Amino acid sequence: MPTHHLNETERRAWLRLARTSHVGPVTFANLLSRFGSAAAALAEVPQLARRGGGRELFIPAEDAIARELDRLAKMGGRMIASCEAEFPHGLAALDAPPPCLMVLGHTALLQKEMVAIVGARNASALGRKLAARLSADLGAAGLTIASGLARGIDAAAHEATLSTGTCAVVAGGVDIVYPPENQSLYDAICKEGVIVSEMALGQAPQARHFPRRNRIISGLSRGVVVVEAAIGSGSLITANYALEQGREIFAVPGSPLDPRAKGANRLIRQGATLIESAEDILNVLHPMLGHGFAEPERPPNPPRGPAAVAEVELARLRTFVEEALGPAPIAVDELIRMAGAHPAGILTVILELELGLTPGDQGLRLHQGERQKVCQNQVSLLFRHLPQTQQHVPRIAHGIDRRDLGCLTNFFPYRCL
Repeated sequence: MPTHHLNETERRAWLRLARTSHVGPVTFANLLSRFGSAAAALAEVPQLARRGGGRELFIPAEDAIARELDRLAKMGGRMIASCEAEFPHGLAALDAPPPCLMVLGHTALLQKEMVAIVGARNASALGRKLAARLSADLGAAGLTIASGLARGIDAAAHEATLSTGTCAVVAGGVDIVYPPENQSLYDAICKEGVIVSEMALGQAPQARHFPRRNRIISGLSRGVVVVEAAIGSGSLITANYALEQGREIFAVPGSPLDPRAKGANRLIRQGATLIESAEDILNVLHPMLGHGFAEPERPPNPPRGPAAVAEVELARLRTFVEEALGPAPIAVDELIRMAGAHPAGILTVILELELGLTPGDQGLRLHQGERQKVCQNQVSLLFRHLPQTQQHVPRIAHGIDRRDLGCLTNFFPYRCL
């Protein structure tokens, strides 16, 4: 993927657009594709939202963004945009990467090969011991361990790899320690490892932020190792992200009498690799290490600029799209074919509808992991499916049972992703 180093003006515009209400990774990417730069997109976003029938969007003030970046720099951190060479390669290869990351610590670790180790917060003593052993052995083999700085399995994985490389992805701002009892571990990771978040400084973690954090954990990594996970746990959300991102999924088996083992056992039944040691993981990952990440197919960029499509044509396409969308997702390419329209017209209308939504609207939704599919809002349709164009299908062939992921529907109107 081509890279571009942002100057300070571009960096502020990039972060302002990323923090604009109703703008998530997919909408952000579409806006950049449509208008060429974050600054140009910011100038057009209010008009797009009005044409989509929405209220005025919240766009952060430039001085507020400047203060946040200055404060981050004084903490020894920095913002890395998805267009920059320092952005993690695994995340950059996603169909819709986070537009930017706030980073504290040793940013060079983000360029190393990673494996995620996740699991129960109320982990057993044996579970924590195994997580620490797996992490230490993988670290000794040259891999950085990614996890979520939660108590239990996450903390054990981080503690075991402070000397070899550990990456903590947090659900709040990088300056917020959560849970509070991990303060000393947080301080150690700041000195020896790296802490990553897409949230603003000072943002306390909220329930809806954790799945977004989990998506980054899996996206950074070659594979996700699940050590003790109950049915419906956040670890299974991470595994589902890994599935749709084309990552390997590993699971440690456990007693069927232990609720903390039921999630991992189910993953194994569905095709995840059963592992007992770091060697089991390395045997699977060895052919992939050092070879980059496969990038998804992306459609060609439409012509840039607000005048690329005549207003008369846009009016026709608005009516067409509103009538064509239903509860079942439809490919954007199919909408373009059915409308007999230029791609720029359909994409402009989709941007208008996404930006024009207000909280609680039952309007347009895009499926995460299926950037080119849209539908009317149906909560049940927010479950993500394996993309049709996925080039690499991991060993878990059938995904994760929908019942395990029901909590996702509470967190993910797609515009917030």
